[in-house]
Amino acid sequence: MLPKDNGAYVLYWSRVNRRAASNHALAHAADLANQADLPLLVYEELTCSYKAANDRMHTFVLEGVPDTAKELRRKRAGYFFYLPKRRSDASGVLGRLARKARWVVTDDYPGSEEIPEACCAVDSSCIVPMSRHEKRAWAAYTIRPKIHRELPVYLKPAPEVKLKRAWRDDILPADLRALRTEVSGSKIAELVGSCEIDHAVRPSILFRGGAAAAQKRLQVFLETRLRRYARERNEPSLHATSELSPYLHFGQISSLQIALAARAWAEEHKLIADEFLEELIVRRELAFNFARFTKDVESLDALPDWCKRTMAKHAKDKHPWHYTAAQFERAETHDALWNAAQKELLMRGRIHGYYRMYWGKKIIEWSPGYEEALRRMIHLHDVYALDGKDPNTYTNILWCFGLHDRPWAERPVFGQIRYMSADGMRRKTDSEAYIAEIAQLERTGKDPYRI
Repeated sequence: MLPKDNGAYVLYWSRVNRRAASNHALAHAADLANQADLPLLVYEELTCSYKAANDRMHTFVLEGVPDTAKELRRKRAGYFFYLPKRRSDASGVLGRLARKARWVVTDDYPGSEEIPEACCAVDSSCIVPMSRHEKRAWAAYTIRPKIHRELPVYLKPAPEVKLKRAWRDDILPADLRALRTEVSGSKIAELVGSCEIDHAVRPSILFRGGAAAAQKRLQVFLETRLRRYARERNEPSLHATSELSPYLHFGQISSLQIALAARAWAEEHKLIADEFLEELIVRRELAFNFARFTKDVESLDALPDWCKRTMAKHAKDKHPWHYTAAQFERAETHDALWNAAQKELLMRGRIHGYYRMYWGKKIIEWSPGYEEALRRMIHLHDVYALDGKDPNTYTNILWCFGLHDRPWAERPVFGQIRYMSADGMRRKTDSEAYIAEIAQLERTGKDPYRI
């Protein structure tokens, strides 16, 4: 990345990690600004053109904007948030800002090949940077030793952003400044309603977006759930998980922040956080590794050969039930537990991880074919899941087809792919308590776990 001699500032394009704290890309941009004795400007936008754009996703992102603006002002950085109202809007704001910048820094993320060569991409999504892995890992056991070797170097607080030169709005021409969108809590519903998106998908009844909400949810996890996590994480009705995946997906909190907080809390309170850190670091970064080194994460071609062979062998097997995509979407199956999991997705915007595995397995079993099952799972996540369209999403969906798993005993439809049953769920979890909880949400429209 070569600097421009006449740039008026350093630009950080916050395309993934929508936060002002614990952000290595922002810290690198600040370092460049200080070296050149220039101010720093942060650019963030929310278009109407992303896949399945709707009120739920827009609301969650916009709820985070006031937090970001406040923190960047405290750091003396500029902040330019842009909300185009129509899919066809093409004001070229990013390009105009980039032309005036000495350097442009952005987030390294799977799919970063789309970033212009003039940008410097910095990984602040993973604790151990994705670039530290040279190839795709085939399971957790292959990537775990590599991550653990690197953790002493990377499991440290991100650098603080301390800017020498404060941002001044008059650096930008008035016509460009006029395109900036001011966001306050009282204006969010109005802003969302004015956008050309799907207004039928309402905001989550559980999650409120933003760095402050993420920090509150993290604190609740540390104080009331971390000590229970290892033994109760697979019991959805007991709420022992962190429920931070939407905030991680939209970059409103970093996995590094969470890991450091969990480790410190565990040390102070004589707890063991190993199981939680395994999921947060090893399993999550396995998903990022998969997405980085896979050409198409929405294709069954990404599966290991044994999965493809067993699916080919069982492609014509008789399925016990058949449901249309619309029936799945409306939670209209014969299975009360599956319906409850789908309703949780519809209302809360996520499914507990253990039941999401069961949810996916049954879509395979009750769809006319593997490809159609994959399309249905991806569609439902795209539209309703606040943690959808994410490396974890695609990895977890493809796990249902055998990714990062091993062959099991042969059976109809699944072949050697792991099978999950309703009876197994009843034996291992209190499924009736979960079904009752979701029914209560459906009756009241209010979630007692909203923070």
